[in-house]
Amino acid sequence: MDDDHSFFERERDRLSREITSGFEELLSSTNVLNRKLEEVLGMTKEYHTIASLWNSFYQLMSAPDEETINEEQPPGLPGTGTHVVAGKQSVTKQ
Repeated sequence: MDDDHSFFERERDRLSREITSGFEELLSSTNVLNRKLEEVLGMTKEYHTIASLWNSFYQLMSAPDEETINEEQPPGLPGTGTHVVAGKQSVTKQ
């Protein structure tokens, strides 16, 4: 009867070690999965920033010329791309 009890204890210890190693593998795999998910989430934030930049560029390029050149704004400095040269205005005689 003492041999049966020792067999039971040995089998219990063996199964406990198997379960422990299984949990360690599961924990390791879960940590790897969490790191990958964090990387993916970080990349989506970067794509959102780039998408906003391109959207701003698209909105600027698709704006009509009347909205981009506003006569109320003072003329910019030459050489900076903001200087507007006024064209000749036609004067009608009555």
